[in-house]
Amino acid sequence: MRTKTFVLFPSLGVGHLNPMVEMAKHLRRRGLAVVVAVIDPPDNDATSADATARLAAANPSITFRLLPAPPSPDAGAHPARRALDALRLANPVLREFLRSLPDAADALLLDAFCVDALDVAAELAIPAYFFFPSGASALAALLHLPYYYPDVPSFREMGMALVRLPGMPPLRAVDMVTTVQDKESDATKVRLYQFKRMAEAKGVLVNSFDRLEPKALNALAAGVCVPDKPTPRVYCIGPLVDAAAGKNGERHPCLAWLDAQPRQSVVFLCFGSKGAFPAAQLKDIARGLESSGHRFLWAVRSPPEEQSTSPEPDLERLLPAGFLERTKHRGMVVKNWAPQAEVVRHEAAGAFVTHCGWNSTLEAIMSALPMICWPLYAEQAMNRVLMVEEMKVAVALDGGEVGGALVAVAAEEVEAKVRLVMETEEGRKLRERVVETRDMALDAINRGGSSEIAFDEFMRDLEKMNSLENGGGRSC
Repeated sequence: MRTKTFVLFPSLGVGHLNPMVEMAKHLRRRGLAVVVAVIDPPDNDATSADATARLAAANPSITFRLLPAPPSPDAGAHPARRALDALRLANPVLREFLRSLPDAADALLLDAFCVDALDVAAELAIPAYFFFPSGASALAALLHLPYYYPDVPSFREMGMALVRLPGMPPLRAVDMVTTVQDKESDATKVRLYQFKRMAEAKGVLVNSFDRLEPKALNALAAGVCVPDKPTPRVYCIGPLVDAAAGKNGERHPCLAWLDAQPRQSVVFLCFGSKGAFPAAQLKDIARGLESSGHRFLWAVRSPPEEQSTSPEPDLERLLPAGFLERTKHRGMVVKNWAPQAEVVRHEAAGAFVTHCGWNSTLEAIMSALPMICWPLYAEQAMNRVLMVEEMKVAVALDGGEVGGALVAVAAEEVEAKVRLVMETEEGRKLRERVVETRDMALDAINRGGSSEIAFDEFMRDLEKMNSLENGGGRSC
């Protein structure tokens, strides 16, 4: 009985690599062989190679391979175009790598942006699936976008007008994905090409669970998202979150600080790898936290304009005079990074001010931690709508916006939303709903749960696919 081999193919950058590694861990837990093939063009961010080496060392049961590839032909193009070109030019390298494997790949799992690898999979008769690390609602909306967008103005021009897409509650045009705000831009054309080609896959594995997004799953199953061809089958196999953090290596000092705090008393503020704010906004956040009177743990990065010259933030200069001293007995500010997966699981955590990245959302749900939404980029403003209006696991901050991203939030607003979640009856009810959602997530991933069943169905469908494409020559 031969072990099935999966080849996972992430897009460029650490942000795409990390979710793929969580998918790889899930496959390994099922006893499947996994190879993560990472494209490494000469103009790629050097941190990707470093991250690959670090992840390989931390996950010895997963095979990692760096595949050298040509650079993008247009260094001045939009990053979305450069990535698309680099991945397309990597097709010959991917093809030769797949041919060189001692055991033929049984499936190719692609990042949502690696659509041109579909051509390699078809040539080699390898079933190709997408792993979509965001939610089913975003998948439904984005699969439909190539059919919807030609008939409306640019979302940027529509502004506050409501957009109605299958599987999504109505949302403002400014809340759509940041890279598709201008329909004539090169970035939008790249994204529409990618979303259209995703429908060519055999299926899509989604990092969600059925009871979290039933409206989106119904729309996908009904075929209304992709009107001109069969919609690929969707398998909700999540939540896939980093459950192993903290088992190895030194414990971050902030965790010892949390150990000394009362249960559910700390507001945690963390905004992802790109969550940098201007100095004036940092001061307003600080004033809001101080005025709220609540305990807090806050990961602070240097302002965007200082990232290249001062990668480590000067907290005394960036925060209000005397803030660190006045709040030292109830607050902790860490520079650049905090171990988010461990912090949100800590019993002292009481609320999470988040950029609404999907992985962060799932981590908070799995920890029954209510959220305060501060979307910054990508699909995060879309996620905010879902989290607040449909899932009801979060409250939204109000403030100045640019394209759905919050760019100016007053100190009074930070204080008000912290107090709402931590002190009020509305906050208590919000916490109860997040606990209910956490319990649904646990049901989904437990033995016999919906996500376990979905993964088993995926494996059965893959076995049928391999039998058809190889004349029954492959077996589990």
